[in-house]
Amino acid sequence: MPKLRLDSALIKAFLPPQRRLNASGIWLDYQRSLRTKRVIVNHFPPALMIEPTNICNLKCPLCPSGNGSLKRPRGMMSSDGFRNIVDQVYQKVGMLILWNQGEPYLNPEFPQMVRYAANKGLYTMCSTNASLVIDPRAVIESGLNKLIVSMDGISEDTYNSYRINGDYNLVLNNLRALVEAKRSLGKTYPKIIWQFIVMRHNELEIEAVKQTAKEIGVDKLEFKTVQIYNDEDISFLPSDHLLSRYQANGKSFELRTKLLNRCRRLWTQPVVNWDGELSICCYDKDLQFRIGNVYDRGFSAIWHSQTINKIRRQILHDRSQYDICRNCGEGIVQKLHL
Repeated sequence: MPKLRLDSALIKAFLPPQRRLNASGIWLDYQRSLRTKRVIVNHFPPALMIEPTNICNLKCPLCPSGNGSLKRPRGMMSSDGFRNIVDQVYQKVGMLILWNQGEPYLNPEFPQMVRYAANKGLYTMCSTNASLVIDPRAVIESGLNKLIVSMDGISEDTYNSYRINGDYNLVLNNLRALVEAKRSLGKTYPKIIWQFIVMRHNELEIEAVKQTAKEIGVDKLEFKTVQIYNDEDISFLPSDHLLSRYQANGKSFELRTKLLNRCRRLWTQPVVNWDGELSICCYDKDLQFRIGNVYDRGFSAIWHSQTINKIRRQILHDRSQYDICRNCGEGIVQKLHL
């Protein structure tokens, strides 16, 4: 499996002076905030996650959207709404992460969104379960820079153990078709990433999936640790504890890493949900922290508001007070180098 080199498209997205200065500025803001324990936010985030929809066609047992536990209203972002958001941020933000809860390609206007962002010179990423009918050539030609395909098994039984309602053969065929379409069109992008979440029922397929990924010709294969939410979910954790982000004794679990009073996402990667509501990060799945709506107040006003700064201040002094932060990806091992 070839390693991805430094992404020239990502570099290009941050070449415009405003974006370059903004990215370095917010990183300095974050470092100064950590050092002084005072909230300093004088710049925009370099990346913005935008949720095309929180509706999904699968019923994965650990996903709030799939298992029905998501409390937020369900819906789809309009292309007009998307353009509104992009127009507010594109001069300073360089990267758009186009997913959150839900399957982006269920939104019929999603290809238009990608194209609009690409025309603004933004680096665009998308994650899909690929268990739906897609037009491979259209996906490749959309202007997308990185496409993550989530497929957690190389046998139908293993795949169906978690991707409930998914179609193993459809996903595999879509993955092959995407690689072939990219090759036949002579395109460098999107980089096609096969993401494999390691769980107990599939951990023995790691070596086999490496071989399959090589045969298909994806740009990269990534192994990711699984996130669980309660004691009942412990059965999904790999038996090899080195493949997990948690320590578990069969009855309880906790993150293997120490909880630090910091969070890059609150400075560098907020989320705009399908209805325009801003989330502090992708771990606030149910909008526990209501910051404001970017359609009503504008992104800049919300990003610099006292409401979100109060949360940043708490994070800097005692992050453990927020329950979502106690099961968060900040500072933990999410990607496995296998």
